[in-house]
Amino acid sequence: MWRVMETPLNCAEEQQPPPASWSTVTPQESTPDRNDKGNAVGFVLVHAGAGYHSESKAKEYKHVCKRACQRAVDRLKAGALAVDAVTAALVELEDSPFTNAGMGSNLNLSGEIECDASIMDGKSLRYGAVGAVSGINNPVLVANRLLSEAQKGKLSAGRIPPCFLVGRGAHDWAVNHGIPPCPSEKMATKFSLSAYKRNKHKMELAEKVDTGFNHHSKKRRQASETAAHHGCGCWAENTSTLNPYSTAVSTSGCGEHLIRTMLARECSSAMQCEDAHQALLEAMQNKFISSPFLASEDCVLGGVIVLRCCRCSDAQPSPDIQAILVEFLWSHTTESMCVGYMSAQDGKAKTHISRLPPGAVAGQSLAIEGGVCRLVNTPTTVD
Repeated sequence: MWRVMETPLNCAEEQQPPPASWSTVTPQESTPDRNDKGNAVGFVLVHAGAGYHSESKAKEYKHVCKRACQRAVDRLKAGALAVDAVTAALVELEDSPFTNAGMGSNLNLSGEIECDASIMDGKSLRYGAVGAVSGINNPVLVANRLLSEAQKGKLSAGRIPPCFLVGRGAHDWAVNHGIPPCPSEKMATKFSLSAYKRNKHKMELAEKVDTGFNHHSKKRRQASETAAHHGCGCWAENTSTLNPYSTAVSTSGCGEHLIRTMLARECSSAMQCEDAHQALLEAMQNKFISSPFLASEDCVLGGVIVLRCCRCSDAQPSPDIQAILVEFLWSHTTESMCVGYMSAQDGKAKTHISRLPPGAVAGQSLAIEGGVCRLVNTPTTVD
């Protein structure tokens, strides 16, 4: 495990937002053979948001990341595809009241819960996403269903299947495709309701906005907070003639900053360089903190988790044994980021809350950490 901190000089203190949304990625490219389910190869990396994670709730943040990793690995061992393993991990994160996703999500200005979710298949490059959807407990199930429906081909009359649905239309499409609805009020928690009242009061004092004034302006502001746009929230791309490495990326933080920089895709592209650590460091510094698209911002907030994998080039003792080298990294400009990771061969997941060093200023400094894992697949047969 290595750890590097970057701390620019002349930084000003800024307010830090609450923990942001979930994410998870895994590099497994195909379904294991039926007789090899117990020997599945895969690696899962998840996060519980880039933002601020209090020491008092550190145990809960880590615990939900462990459960998410275990759920994904269990699916891989059962023969599931990577996107289904990812979905299983995200359901676990969405069901936790400690993440800003699904149950316990932050409320909008109207006191309602609107959720986003996105997922991408690195092999087909297909993408599924929902934005600002209410009344669905696990929005990732809708995103995954959009992905799978698109793989069936065109709809009647030659219509192109949707890859991104929002609002009421996303809710109705989900229900019509067998995903059960959930009353929005049941998704709120005491913590999210308390945070909503506290933050709304602060905003009204600062902006002198009463509950009935400038309603349309408030609606526009809350609608711009989605981060499920293509290339911004997640990105996955398998090895090809142009890409020597398979990559999977997920981001978190201030949605507007992620959207304007297309951070997920930028980080994925950067990972095609030989030195993954240096590539991510430069991408976060040049494509995010110092991005010309955010030139007017003095506090750029976000985090990213990255997986990069390739076949090991070293000689194997047997041609039947396949080895994959996985490099896993995370970086953030927020005060902290909680991550969890686990391979299909591990007995349990590892978790970590990464924090900026003392004196570093959120939004103008970054932390980057990670490690390397070598996965070995030894095929087995049943007589």
